[in-house]
Amino acid sequence: MRSLVVGLLVAGSSFWGFSQTTADAVQPAKTDSAPTVTVPAGTKVPLVMKNAISTKSAKPGDNVYLETVFPVVQNNRVLIPAGTYVQGVISRVERPGRIKGRAEVQMHFTTLVFPSGYTVSLPGSLDNVPGAEDTHMQGKEGTVQSDSGKGKDAATIASTAGTGAVIGGLSRGAKGAAIGGGVGAAVGTAIALLSRGNDVHLPSGTTVEMVLQRPLTLEEARLSSNQRDLVPVSRDRTLDRQKLIPPSDTR
Repeated sequence: MRSLVVGLLVAGSSFWGFSQTTADAVQPAKTDSAPTVTVPAGTKVPLVMKNAISTKSAKPGDNVYLETVFPVVQNNRVLIPAGTYVQGVISRVERPGRIKGRAEVQMHFTTLVFPSGYTVSLPGSLDNVPGAEDTHMQGKEGTVQSDSGKGKDAATIASTAGTGAVIGGLSRGAKGAAIGGGVGAAVGTAIALLSRGNDVHLPSGTTVEMVLQRPLTLEEARLSSNQRDLVPVSRDRTLDRQKLIPPSDTR
């Protein structure tokens, strides 16, 4: 009888332990989802370039470094403060041709680094280059293209033609001027054909504009040290000042 009781106790404890282990195994894992805010796709962010880019020396894979110059605000909150670093990469580089073909450089942005060190992946592309000279945006893929060099070629041909005419006129009069002008024009045309077109130059300090291709999700807790609430003040509203009350005489 005693052995039967002991056997029942051992079997019961084994079953309880198995049941407890099974219950622990099927319990759902606890997930801690931090509150987030979303910067919508299509948001434009003004930037300034920290390093120079030129199609003369740039190559695919080169890094691009920029900095935000104005905060991105949503619902009276600064989500991306001014002074936030942006890192990108050059995707494609085309040198200008000697007869045809313009210089092009394509880049996209990959990383956002907040002043606190908070770092997030960035789905951004180049949208505009308002601070660049002799360049314009080409297509919708973040490509910067140089302006046409036809005006410069025409000026070169005219200049050499004029110089040839002057030299010919001094040596052989009107006939020499005509011959010299023709020779000068031919030389100018040859120079224009052998010379490359304009390169794309984006010096350090050039202002550009980035656009978010997809929504950007940020953790609210990580933004607390980067932003402060903006309180709109109307023209009729005055800020209350704390009144100073002198201490009472306790004597």
